Amino acid sequence: MDVSHLIDRLNPPQREAVSAPLQSRLVLAGAGSGKTRVLVHRIAWLIQVEQISPYAIMAVTFTNKAAKEMRSRIEALLGLTPRGMWVGTFHGLAHRLLRAHHREANLPENFQILDSDDQLRLVKRICRELNLDEKRWDPKELTWFINAQKDEGLRPQHLDSYGDSSWQTRIDVYKAYEEACQRGGMVDFGELLLRSHELWLNQPVLLRHYQQRFQALLVDEFQDTNKIQYAWLRMLAGERMPVMAVGDDDQSIYGWRGARIENIQNFTSDFPGTEIIRLEQNYRSTDTILQAANALIANNQGRMGKQLWTDSGEGEKIAVYSAFNEQEEARFIVEQAEKWADQGGMRQEVAILYRSNAQSRVLEEALVRAGVPYRIYGGQRFYDRLEIRNALAYLRLMQNRHDDAAMERVINVPTRGIGSKTLETVRDYARQQQVSLWQASVEAIERRLLSGRAAGALLPFIELINQLQRDSESLAMADTIALMLQHSGLVEHHEKDKDKGEARAENLQELVNAARQFEQSWSPDEEDEQAGLTDVLAAFIDQAALDAGDAQAAEFSDCVQLMTLHSAKGLEFPLVFMAGLEESLFPHSMSMEDPQGLEEERRLCYVGITRARQKLFMTWAESRRFYGQEERRTHSRFLREIPEQLLEEVRLGASIRRPLSFQRPTSPSFAEAEVPATEFYLGQRVIHGTFGEGILTNFEGQGPKARVEVNFDDVGSKWLILSMAKLQAL
Repeated sequence: MDVSHLIDRLNPPQREAVSAPLQSRLVLAGAGSGKTRVLVHRIAWLIQVEQISPYAIMAVTFTNKAAKEMRSRIEALLGLTPRGMWVGTFHGLAHRLLRAHHREANLPENFQILDSDDQLRLVKRICRELNLDEKRWDPKELTWFINAQKDEGLRPQHLDSYGDSSWQTRIDVYKAYEEACQRGGMVDFGELLLRSHELWLNQPVLLRHYQQRFQALLVDEFQDTNKIQYAWLRMLAGERMPVMAVGDDDQSIYGWRGARIENIQNFTSDFPGTEIIRLEQNYRSTDTILQAANALIANNQGRMGKQLWTDSGEGEKIAVYSAFNEQEEARFIVEQAEKWADQGGMRQEVAILYRSNAQSRVLEEALVRAGVPYRIYGGQRFYDRLEIRNALAYLRLMQNRHDDAAMERVINVPTRGIGSKTLETVRDYARQQQVSLWQASVEAIERRLLSGRAAGALLPFIELINQLQRDSESLAMADTIALMLQHSGLVEHHEKDKDKGEARAENLQELVNAARQFEQSWSPDEEDEQAGLTDVLAAFIDQAALDAGDAQAAEFSDCVQLMTLHSAKGLEFPLVFMAGLEESLFPHSMSMEDPQGLEEERRLCYVGITRARQKLFMTWAESRRFYGQEERRTHSRFLREIPEQLLEEVRLGASIRRPLSFQRPTSPSFAEAEVPATEFYLGQRVIHGTFGEGILTNFEGQGPKARVEVNFDDVGSKWLILSMAKLQAL
């Protein structure tokens, strides 16, 4: 068999990973090393060379976008559609499993997926039912607590308060939340994984079926797996299924949301006989950028070991800019970005990365003043928008009357005169009778538990949902959504928004377009049909909920891109600015005292550096305003960890490039730069009445008003104004 097309254009380690015998492998794939190509070619190799049926292959990704790209590239490589292959995110695959085995999982056939917004609404309702003061018991914090327990594989009955009343309250909320979800046939994202893991635990025959079915398991971004995801994978793999885990311990940056770097570090011991393959050749960045990244990350302990390299050339030095404050930092970045555009570059090739979202405000203001178009990457996505969530809630309620989260969301949207007292009566009845809000509403009207006015406001809503379902039974899905929008009054309701009314109305129309496109392309495969998954509207609602959890990039015009360093992972740009390289900002103050937290911050810096292909700027401000107060700042330790020969300091308007201000002068040319119209020069020994002796290392301006930086022997670096400092030359 000619397999040239599968291994041509692969470097030796990539070829080794693609053509390896069937046993567990850990592929340590450095930034820009072509890991997606390896995964795609590996799957094609399994199908064509190992003769493994696509039906027996599972590939796990972390975003729906990555899953779609992988499917597309596999089809292009093989020249056919590999039907039956499971390729998707953890949540997507777990959802598929639960849909197929809902009875065994103790779920209704038409269970609904709660998005984050619906989940928060439900938690707020639980707080009201438990008479909890939201000022003390923040529903968002309680939601985070619930999700964190699920990520650890823990149910309320697994938790012990140990006499702590506040901890017991959290457990009580978790328990009430679970009961409400079970009663309404709802699952959140964390529940998808936890419930499917428990399904295998409780149904060993079913587990054996899938263990016998799948002959190869491939997992992308393995360093980002959390505890329940890892347990899910290990249970499926069992003792015999070979697992190819692809990841990079140096890019593990999501510990704050449950990712465990220990999973990739322990892989070889948890899967005995595992071989490690290292992908170290980088196809993205220059050698200078890679040397800087290697030197930085070498300061972390317990690494699995990897050294990025390239044959694409040395490239320019990394430019370091020390600004007086954050406004000057922003102006410098904007000027350099525009210089790139003036020289023929595209603005969309420019990325500005920052540690904290709060940094974007000053950067945005500078871009607006300069008339430079920009986009916040990872901004609100289509299915996250208010009007779209409301429309989907109507559709969910048409599908499942017992979906409490959907009922809560739209029962009074648009406003129908249903008062808070009416809603409280319905909620109390639902809680007492252990029924859904819909059933409680119907029975409250039938049993005359509501006043005539309250019943007169609630009954039309119930009749509306029932009528919409009846009228849509013979309609296509897109026409069903159009009908719902017409009769629900959602379009008119959102058009009243003075600032976003037109855009919201256009988004609702776009939902109809999205539904029509989905309907044209969707067709259930054999397994879906066996599981009864033939309702296109249910599939569309599920896909919308799954997509809402995905940080996918939308189409955009030619504009500069702003994003957090966390959002930048997986992306690359010819020109990158990393802003705010200051102690307490990056590394963040909350991580500086924790060795593990500090190492994750360093990995985040590593990720930022390796986003750059051609040119990288690293900037910091000597003063920055925090909480209304001006604070003096010091440069980040991460700058000191990069070898001096890879860096160059730049200043606006400077005719020379001076040595970095945070490093001791070593060059003979250092002393040649004089402070204009003064008796001082760089490298000169001076003495100050308070700070003692030091070396003059930097300056700005000229004459008596010049600012000079002196590296004092005892107190470190200080910026002083010559006319006030009364320095004396030694």
